[in-house]
Amino acid sequence: MTKTNSLAFYCIIVLGLTLTKIQLSDESELIIKRPNANLSRVPKDLPLQTTTLDLSQNNISELRTSDILSLSKLRALIMSYNRLRYLNISVFKFNTELEYLDLSHNELRVISCHPTANLKHLDLSFNAFDALPICKEFGNLSQLQFLGLSGSQVQNSRVQLIGHLNISKVLLVLGDAYGEKEDPKCLQHISTETLHIVFPSKREFRFLLDMSVSTTISLELSNIKCVLEERDCAYFLRALLKLRKNRKLSHLILNNVETVWNSFINILQWVWHSPAKYVSISNVRLQGQLASSRFTYSDTSLKALSIRQVVADVFSFPQRYIYSIFSNMNIQNLTVSGTHMVHMLCPSQVSPFLYLDFTDNLLTDMVFKDCRNLTGLKSLSLQKNQLKNLGNVILMSAEMTSLQKLDISRNSLRYSDGGNPCSWTQSLLVLNLSSNMLTGSVFGCLPPKVRVLDLHNNRILSIPKDVTHLQALQELNVASNSLTDLPGCGAFSSLSVLAIDHNSVSHPSEDFFQSCRNIRSLTAGNNPFRCTCELREFAKSIGQASREVVEGWPDAYKCDYPESTKGTPLQDFHMSPLSCDTILLTVTIGATMLLLAATGAFLCLYFDVPWYVRMLCQWTRTRHRARNIPLEELQRNLQFHAFVSYSGHDSAWVKNELLPNLEKDDIRVCLHERNFVPGKSIVENIIHSIEKSYKSIFVLSPHFIQSEWCHYELYFAHHNLFHEGSDNLILVLLEPIPQYSIPTNYHKLKNLMAQRTYLEWPTEKNKRGLFWANLRASINVKLVNLAEATSYTQQ
Repeated sequence: MTKTNSLAFYCIIVLGLTLTKIQLSDESELIIKRPNANLSRVPKDLPLQTTTLDLSQNNISELRTSDILSLSKLRALIMSYNRLRYLNISVFKFNTELEYLDLSHNELRVISCHPTANLKHLDLSFNAFDALPICKEFGNLSQLQFLGLSGSQVQNSRVQLIGHLNISKVLLVLGDAYGEKEDPKCLQHISTETLHIVFPSKREFRFLLDMSVSTTISLELSNIKCVLEERDCAYFLRALLKLRKNRKLSHLILNNVETVWNSFINILQWVWHSPAKYVSISNVRLQGQLASSRFTYSDTSLKALSIRQVVADVFSFPQRYIYSIFSNMNIQNLTVSGTHMVHMLCPSQVSPFLYLDFTDNLLTDMVFKDCRNLTGLKSLSLQKNQLKNLGNVILMSAEMTSLQKLDISRNSLRYSDGGNPCSWTQSLLVLNLSSNMLTGSVFGCLPPKVRVLDLHNNRILSIPKDVTHLQALQELNVASNSLTDLPGCGAFSSLSVLAIDHNSVSHPSEDFFQSCRNIRSLTAGNNPFRCTCELREFAKSIGQASREVVEGWPDAYKCDYPESTKGTPLQDFHMSPLSCDTILLTVTIGATMLLLAATGAFLCLYFDVPWYVRMLCQWTRTRHRARNIPLEELQRNLQFHAFVSYSGHDSAWVKNELLPNLEKDDIRVCLHERNFVPGKSIVENIIHSIEKSYKSIFVLSPHFIQSEWCHYELYFAHHNLFHEGSDNLILVLLEPIPQYSIPTNYHKLKNLMAQRTYLEWPTEKNKRGLFWANLRASINVKLVNLAEATSYTQQ
C-alpha cells in the first residue's frame, strides 16, 4: 500500500492509535516535533535528552545508526509519511529504552530484524511489503500492545511467530495482490482483542478470509467493495458467516462500504443474526435498485446499530420498505445519520427502542406524527433536520410517555402558541432547542419537569415575566442570543448552571446573585458591559464569587462602554460609593455648601468685610451724587496741597509742628476741624477733602489705629490711589507701631507699611530739618502745574 491511500484510511488508523494506550515510563520528557519541515535526513542537532522525536511528513529516505546513536533516552520515534524503503532494526540497538516506533505510510519493502524486547507499539502498516514483515525476533516482544502490519501475502508460517503474544490491537493492511495465494485460516494464530483489517481499495471483495479469531472482541473491516455484480458480495457474506464461530465478538465496525441496495440489506440481515452486540456501518455508497423481501428480526444479540454517512445513487424505488425495516427493528439503540432520509415510519407495534438518533437527515414535522408505539423511548435526537413548527414536535412528544432526552437543535423551529395546548410529555428532563429561530415566546410553553434546557443561538430578546415556572430546572443555556439582562431565578428556583455569554447584556441586575443563590456555574462573558454605576454592585458580586462558579473570569468579562473604559476587565473597574449613591451625594454636597457658607461667614467677620461693604456703599452714593454736580464745578482745580489725617490725641503735634512748618511755605493744608463743610456727612467731607487735595498725609501712631474715622480716611485715600492712578499717599510714622498691635481690619495699613516708604518723625532735633525738607518736597513736586487755589468758601 503506497502513500496514495485515501485520507480516510489515515483517519481510521489515527483513531485506532488514539484508542491504544501506550504507557511510557514516568520520567521527565523532552519532546521534539519537526513535522512538515521538508527534511531529507534526520537532523544532527537533536538534544541528547530527547525522549520523543516526531519527524513525520518529511522526505527522509534512510535511517542509519549514527542518526540516533546519541539519543540514549529515546522512548518514542514517529517517522510516518516519509520515503523509507529499507530498514535494519539493528539501528535501534543502542536505543534500549525505545518503546514506541511508528514507521507507517512509507515505502518499506524489506526489513532486517534485530532483538528488541522493549517495544510496546510497532506500526509497519501502509507500506509496500509483499509478505507480512514478521521476524522471528518479534516473538520476543512480550510487552507489545499494538502491532501494525501490511502485506499482499499473509502466510501461516509468519503469523505463527507471534501467535503466543497477547496483543491488545492488531492492524492488518492487505495489499492489492492479496488473494492470489490466499490462506483463509492464516489469522487463526493471532491472539488479540481488537483486530482491524484494511482490504485493498482498488479491487472487488473476492476472497474468503477467516476472520473469526477466537480472542477478538472488536473487529473492524475497512474497504468493502462489491458493486460490479450482486454475487460479488456473496464472498463478503460468506466471510461474515465464519464470524459466527467467535462467540466473544461484541463490536463489529464496517468502514468504506460500496455495494448495491440488495446486498446492503443482506449485510444488515446477517448482522441481525451475528454474535455482535454493537454494530457500526459508516461511509456507505449504495447503487442499484431494491427488491422487497422479508426482513427477519428474531434470534438477535444486537443491542445497538449505527449507520452513518450513506450516499445513494438511486432513490426511484418505494422507500417505505427501507423505513419499515428501520422502524420495526427490535433493538434498544438505533442511529441513522447523514443519510438524507426524508421520513421515518412509526413502528407497527410497541417498540423496544430506548435510544433513537436521526441526526443530519431531511426529516420534517411529519415524523412520528400520532405515533403511540414509542412509549419506552428515553432519548431522541432529531438534530440538523428540516423541522419547522415546534408545536408539532410538542404534540409528537406527548405520545412518548418515557422520553427523558430530546435534541431538536440545528433546525428551523419557530413557536407560536396559536391556542394549541402545551402538551409536552411529563417525563422530559433534557431538552436541546439550540440553533433554531425561537423567540422569548418559547418560555410560555416548556416541559414542566425539565432539568436541562439548551436555547443557545436563537433569537431571544428577553425572557418574559409570564414564563412557565420550571421548579426542576437546573441548567439553562441561553448563550448567543440578544438578551439584555440576566434572568432572575424567580421562575427557576433550582437553577444551578447558567450560560448567557455572547448576548447583549450591558447592565445586569445587581440582585442577580441574591435571586439565584443556588448558582454553582455562571458563564456570562463576552457581553457589552456598560461600566457605570448600575454595574458596580454586579461587578463586586461576580468578583467575590469563586472562579469555580464564574466561568471564564476574568478574561471574558470586559467593559464595552463608555469609550474611556472599553476593554477594561471588570475586575479592574471601580467606582466610588459617593458617585453612585444619589442620597449620599446630595447630603455630601449639602454639607459641603453649609461648611463653605460657615467658613465664608467666619472669614467675613474675621476680616471685617461688612465694614468694607458699608464703606463701598458710602463711596458709591457719594460718587453718584457727584455726577449731579454741574460740569464747570467738576472741572475746578485742586484747593489744597495736602489733606492731613490724624488722631485727636496727636492734634498737638499737628498744630504745633506740622502746620507751622508747612504753611510758612504757602502750602495749603486741609484739616477736618476747620475745613469740613457743616451739613454734609462725615464720609462726604472725607471724600471731598481727599479729592480736593493733591496729597493725603497720614500721621501714624498707636492712637491712629484706634480711631475709626482715621480708618475711613485711610480706606478712601487708598481707594482713590487705585481709582485715579496717582501716588497721593504720604505716611508719617510719629511713633513706632508693632505689627501685632494693628487690628485685623487694618490689613490695608499693614500692606502699605510693608510696600511703601514712610517718613519717620525723628526724636533728635538736628534731624528734623531733613524730615521737613523731604515732606515739603513730596508735596511741592507738582506745584508748578497747579493753578492758583480759589478761596474755600464755608457753606
